[in-house]
Amino acid sequence: MGFSERLERIRKERKPGVGELAKLVNIHSTQLRRYEKGESQPTLDVLRSLAVALNVSGDMLLFDEEERIPPEDFVLQFQALTQLSPEDKKSTRSLVDGLILRHQAKNLIDGLQTG
Repeated sequence: MGFSERLERIRKERKPGVGELAKLVNIHSTQLRRYEKGESQPTLDVLRSLAVALNVSGDMLLFDEEERIPPEDFVLQFQALTQLSPEDKKSTRSLVDGLILRHQAKNLIDGLQTG
């Protein structure tokens, strides 16, 4: 399901009409209809306003549920992270960010060498 379908589904579940939601987000109702039809994409500021007005996370608007959960082989580790101290959580986040950056850099270098 794409963004437009998720936005429309969530709006209908939360019950605001198009006009009411558009007013809350400070956009024209025609623009909101364009988002729901997939004819246009909101800016980051509008996306944030939509999430706040609908009382959902931005993730819920952007990603399908299965895209928001960790891979099966990491579920236990992610659950265990909730028990760490704030300092350990910060260290873990830094470690993971570093691994991701290293992976992205390696892919970039490999791509340049083969391209």
